[in-house]
Amino acid sequence: MNETDSRLRFETVYRQTYEQILGYAMRRCSSPEDAADVVAETYVIAWRRIAELPHGEAGRLWLYGVARRVLANHRRGERRRATRHAELTAEAEVLYAVPAPQTGPDDVAEAMRMLSDDDRELLALAVWEELDPGEIAAVLGCSRNAARIRLYRARKRFAKALEETRPLLAHLETRPLIEKESQ
Repeated sequence: MNETDSRLRFETVYRQTYEQILGYAMRRCSSPEDAADVVAETYVIAWRRIAELPHGEAGRLWLYGVARRVLANHRRGERRRATRHAELTAEAEVLYAVPAPQTGPDDVAEAMRMLSDDDRELLALAVWEELDPGEIAAVLGCSRNAARIRLYRARKRFAKALEETRPLLAHLETRPLIEKESQ
């Protein structure tokens, strides 16, 4: 079968069976997006194996069989993702446990909020991910020197923001006491 004949045959089979295969997938998937993925994969396989696709009613049934196997693979993948997600969540909870809530405002968090997204990312890469300027440069797609300079400037802006938040936070911490005393 030449390329043109294969394409015409595929288009004909697609038009004749698409709604049925989509309905099959929709009734078995948890979301329309998943059903669309199953149908798309089914027809990709049909295109690749067009020479094996039977004619007539047998071809429609063959597509149902392909869709059934694609759906089974999809479900196995969902189970693997759900299992891995649960494992990663449990691991993250152990490794990166959130500290108990603080009783007062957090100077560092407030100073970080005052920084630009770029500065926060630079500081996070350096402190949380423990990357050196060369590694940060690779992540950001810049030179090592540029990363070093940006990191230096981000640290300076963080120190300035931290100094600015301390008087503000001290004022906020004493304000409830002043209000209570005046009542």
